[in-house]
Amino acid sequence: MGLQSDLLAWAERSRRDLPWRRTRDPWAVLVSELMLQQTQVARVAPRWADFLERFPTASECAAASVGDVVRAWEGLGYNRRAVSLHRTAVTVVERHGARLPADLRALQALPGVGPYVARAVLAFAFEQDVGVLDTNAARVLARAVAGRRLGTRAEAQAMADSLVPASRGWVWNQAVLDLGALVCTRRRPDCGRCPLARHGAGRRGSCRWDAAGRPEPDPVEGSAGVAGRQTPFVGSDRQGRGRLVAALRRSPVPVTELPAAAGWSTTEDGQARARRIAGSLVADGLAVVGADGCLRLP
Repeated sequence: MGLQSDLLAWAERSRRDLPWRRTRDPWAVLVSELMLQQTQVARVAPRWADFLERFPTASECAAASVGDVVRAWEGLGYNRRAVSLHRTAVTVVERHGARLPADLRALQALPGVGPYVARAVLAFAFEQDVGVLDTNAARVLARAVAGRRLGTRAEAQAMADSLVPASRGWVWNQAVLDLGALVCTRRRPDCGRCPLARHGAGRRGSCRWDAAGRPEPDPVEGSAGVAGRQTPFVGSDRQGRGRLVAALRRSPVPVTELPAAAGWSTTEDGQARARRIAGSLVADGLAVVGADGCLRLP
C-alpha cells in the first residue's frame, strides 16, 4: 500500500467525530476554521455551537454590532478573529448575496481569510480537491512525504495539492490534519502508532523520514508552514489585551482603570503600557473611546 491508501485506511478507523465535520454549510465551516486558529479543539467545540445558535448565517452576523460578535467570542482568545469574522460577514452580504463563494481567489479576498482558511472552506464545505495546509499538515508533509525540510510555503502548498486523491478532498484533508494533530506531533511524534511508519519485519512503511531511520535534524525544524514556538503568555501584552477585552465585555472601562483591567500595576510604566494596549484594541476595531472617555466595545 502507498502513503495515500495507508492514510485513508487509518482515517476510516480513527477519524475524530468533531461537530463541524457533520456539516457542509460554508458559513458554519468558516466559523469553525477561524475559531480553531491557535485554539484547542476542546475549547472550540461548545463555543462553536453557541456562536452559530446566535449567528446561524452570515446575514445575521453582519446585522449585529461588532461588540455583540466579540461578546459571543468569549473564551476563545485572539479576539481580532471576531472582528475579522464580522467584517467577512458584512462583505459576504454586500458582495456575494449573503453566500460564501466557492472560489479560492474570492474567499481569500474576504477580511481575515488567508490561504489556509480559504482552502479549508473549499475542501470541507464545497468538497473540492485542494490541499489544506496548516502547521499539522505541514509536519506530515515534511516528515512523511518529503523526508526533509520544506524550503518555501509555495513548495509545501504545491505538495499538499498534488497529494489529494481525486474526489476525496474532504476525507483526505481530514486524515492529514488528524494525523498531524494526534500522531505526528511537534515534540514527540508517536511513530509507534503511525499508519505510515514501519511496523515489524517486512513492513516497509510509507514515511520517508521513518524509512531513513529518523535522522536528525527532524525535518520539521525550520520547515515552511510549521509554526515556531510562541513567546510566553503570562505577563505578555497578549495576556493584558485578553483581560482588557474580558473587562469590556462586562462594561465600559474608564481610562484611569485600564491598568487594573489589564492586570497590571498603576505605576507610570503600567499606565503607559495599558494605554498602549488600549490603543491597539482601538486600532484593531475591538474597542472605541466613548464621549465619556471610557473604553468600550464597538
